[in-house]
Parts: sequence; structure tokens; C-alpha cells
Amino acid sequence: PLANGSSQPSIFNLAANARALGYMALVDLAAVKPVEKHFTFIAKREGHPVGAPAEYDQAQYLHQVPGGMISNLRHQLRKLGMENRLPAVFDEAGRVRAEFGYPIMVTPLAQFVGSQAAVNIITGERYKEVTDQAIQYALGLWGKEAPQVMAADIKDRILSHPRAREWAKWTPPDLSLKEVRRKYGGPAVSDEELVLRVIAGQAAVDDMIAAGAPKQYTRWNQPLVSLIDELGRKQELAHVYIRKGGFSLAMETGCQRRP
Repeated sequence: PLANGSSQPSIFNLAANARALGYMALVDLAAVKPVEKHFTFIAKREGHPVGAPAEYDQAQYLHQVPGGMISNLRHQLRKLGMENRLPAVFDEAGRVRAEFGYPIMVTPLAQFVGSQAAVNIITGERYKEVTDQAIQYALGLWGKEAPQVMAADIKDRILSHPRAREWAKWTPPDLSLKEVRRKYGGPAVSDEELVLRVIAGQAAVDDMIAAGAPKQYTRWNQPLVSLIDELGRKQELAHVYIRKGGFSLAMETGCQRRP
């Protein structure tokens, strides 16, 4: 269910096509199938879209915005009431990518291109506002070759912003592990959480912790048994009645059995 759409093709489809072309697909599809059923069951229960093959779109090969970014851009534009402008952001991403010297569209460079393209569309004027990452890219902080391959007029426009003068004076901090740990939570933070906080950011990790333990779902291969077990653990339900064909089940809480 996570394949296709703006994501990668289904592993089942790839394996079948590889075999059809005479190649050996070294994938245990029998082991993958229960995983596919599990997430399909969850997607349907939660009302999430299930991936479907997308039509050929030549523009995808021009802007090369990754699938994960497409869903994120759609979400951000929806919050601004501008979801209908997503195609315009894609077109603008193709232009920004060319002006940036065709950087490879993977993290973090894809985010630099996509974010600046979105800002250009949202503000209605190209490079009227620029992201810090676009400035860093133009200064060569993400690779010395970047300023050499950028369109000169675009680089000059980006670096003309007052914020660029601040970044031009910036030098990467040379922190010790002890200083990093102190900055991101102190000795109580595990090594795993420390790495997460450094890479994903404090707010993202705090949100994950606030979300609580992973949600428990009924099992796709035993939905009725799992449903009964789940309902039995819900304190707010007083009566549950299930009937299917000749089978019926009644459950009550807070009641004593009658003689």
C-alpha cells in the first residue's frame, strides 16, 4: 500500500518484471506478503489512501521532486489554502533546480530546491524571500562547487539579501560530544535519542515522545479475535454485541452474572 503513486513501484511488480526479463529476483516474496497485508489492513482501517500506479508524467523527470517531498509540499500548501498551486510549485522546482546548477535531488539538496520553489510561488515573486538553505548553498557551505555551477544572476540575487551577510561570517561549530549531549538534553538522553535530536531536531523528537507508545492494531489475519480483545480493553464501553451469520457474542462490563 505504500508503493506506487509518488513513491517507488511495488516490489511485487518489480520482481515479476525482472523474472519476465530473464533475471533472478532474489526476494522472498512469501515473507513480504504478510507485511503488505498488515499495512493494507491498517491503511483501510485508518482511511489512508492506498498507493496506485501513476500515469507517465514527463515533468517528473524535469523537476525530480522526490515522493516524500511531494506529500509534504501538498500538506504544507493545504494548510495555506493553496493546494491547487502544487503543479506550479513543481514547474518552479524545475526552474530553481536548473538555476542551482542541477543538484542531485536527494536529501538535503532536494529540500533546498523544493522549499525555495514553494517560497517563490507562495510569495508571488521569485527570490523575493529566500531560505537559509538557499543562502548556504550559494555560499558554498554545502559544497564548494555549488556557487560555480549556479546561474550567476540568481546567486547574486540570493546573496544580496541581508541574511546572506550573516551566513557569510558563520563557521561550523566544533563541539565535543560532551557539549553536544549537554545541548540536546544532558546525560539522561540515550545515544539513540541524542542522534535523533541532532538529525531530526528537538521539536520533532519531542512530538514523537508526546505521541506516546506505538498504536496497537488488530491483526489482519484474525480481525474478529483481535477486535474482541481490543473492545474488551476499552473502559468506556459498557455493552458490546457482535453478530455474524449464526455467531453472536454479547459482552458487558460492570454487571454480575445472573443465576
